[in-house]
Amino acid sequence: MSDEEETERSAVPSGDLLAKGGFVLSMIVLALLYGWASRTQGWFPDSWLTRAWLQGEREVTQRRSPPDFTSGRAYRRSGVNVVEPEAMQPGLTLITSTFREFGWKPGAKLVDRQGNVLHEWSLRPTELFADSLYRRQDNELAEQDIHGTYLFPNGDLLVNVEYAGTVRLDACSGPKWKLQAGNHHSIARGDDGTFWTPGVSGLRPARSQAYPDGYPGLQGSLYQDYIVQIAPDGEVLNAINVLDVLYDNGLERLFPKYDAQEREDPTHLNDVEPLPGAMADEYPTFEAGDLLLSMPPIDLVAVLDPESGKVKWHVSHPIMAQHDPDWMGDGWVGIFDNNVDNTRRGTMLGGSRIVAVEPATDSTRVLFPTEESDPFYTGIRGKWQLLDNGNLLLTEAAVGRVVEVAPDGRTLWEWVAEPYNRALVPNVTKATRVDVTREQVASWPCPPGGSTPQQRTGKENTP
Repeated sequence: MSDEEETERSAVPSGDLLAKGGFVLSMIVLALLYGWASRTQGWFPDSWLTRAWLQGEREVTQRRSPPDFTSGRAYRRSGVNVVEPEAMQPGLTLITSTFREFGWKPGAKLVDRQGNVLHEWSLRPTELFADSLYRRQDNELAEQDIHGTYLFPNGDLLVNVEYAGTVRLDACSGPKWKLQAGNHHSIARGDDGTFWTPGVSGLRPARSQAYPDGYPGLQGSLYQDYIVQIAPDGEVLNAINVLDVLYDNGLERLFPKYDAQEREDPTHLNDVEPLPGAMADEYPTFEAGDLLLSMPPIDLVAVLDPESGKVKWHVSHPIMAQHDPDWMGDGWVGIFDNNVDNTRRGTMLGGSRIVAVEPATDSTRVLFPTEESDPFYTGIRGKWQLLDNGNLLLTEAAVGRVVEVAPDGRTLWEWVAEPYNRALVPNVTKATRVDVTREQVASWPCPPGGSTPQQRTGKENTP
């Protein structure tokens, strides 16, 4: 075969080359367009690819030992979304979580509605409470986060380090004093300036001075909760044994309800709220200073007279593993009902709720969600706040989200935590719209980026 014949046989007309090139290019463009659409609209095979990616990332992050207090992501977004600024309650929001800037250690940030950080506090629990934190099987200190908070006008922040103690930080994150009493969950201030918080003992036999032969029906060693009253300087003024209260008031009949996996923690007290004197007239069966209590293992919300030890009222239906009951005024108590159903996003029972109960009549009504509400669920933790204009500020703890909703349930504003990675997001333990001004914050020392973890030990108190 001649060279000329070979050239003729191997040559391809230029028109065919252009057509093939155009076809390949159009397929690439279509593939890119479909890939973009499947990602944004959730079309096939987006869910398969996402699951594969997340599974692979989980395996990698597990090898890297991800930070404690993270959970699976429910939202692909992060940061602030201002939906209806004109309908929001004015003010700044205090958020407690674990943050990247603090090396995924716990802290608090004060943010405006755009998410700008106006102030921040960081701390290292294993330095503050090294001799009181739990130890893991490898004898390393178990990391703890912070939960309850109270912000002072001068920038001091009172915080509970879970199951370790309470510490008062100055505006630069330095401890002024600390109290090792196993304090955990909420902090609430009374009219007299003292603070009420849950506290817990280590594992000990199920008995007390009031019940030296043990609590009937409870066996082995238990974590025993206490209702702790703390002076402004950190001194313990009162510690009320919760099991004694329940048995003295005939409420031990609720214990068969609690999960067999939590036999060592039968009460798990997660909130103590004194009734303010300004509201007392709105609750004819209670008095100023009566304590609103929450015990999720037995689905119990109760009101206790701390002087007499009498439980004046209690309810355990229709709530499930609840948190954060609050005095709402006008005779009503509002409860963050986790409504736990053991699904990832509350799909069986419809998600977490805010339920209002009127103790005088035992009437109930659901404040949130409504038909206007976005999905909302956290199987653990959770906080809520009734704002002055009637809006609700909700902490969707396990998925790192804070949302302000209107009285009709529609979303007005949200803040979603920065994820640790594509698979995990840090828990948000609490969000509060606080009564401080920008001018006050500007007068505090150690602005964002200048505050550092505590470098001194501070005054120490023990119960």
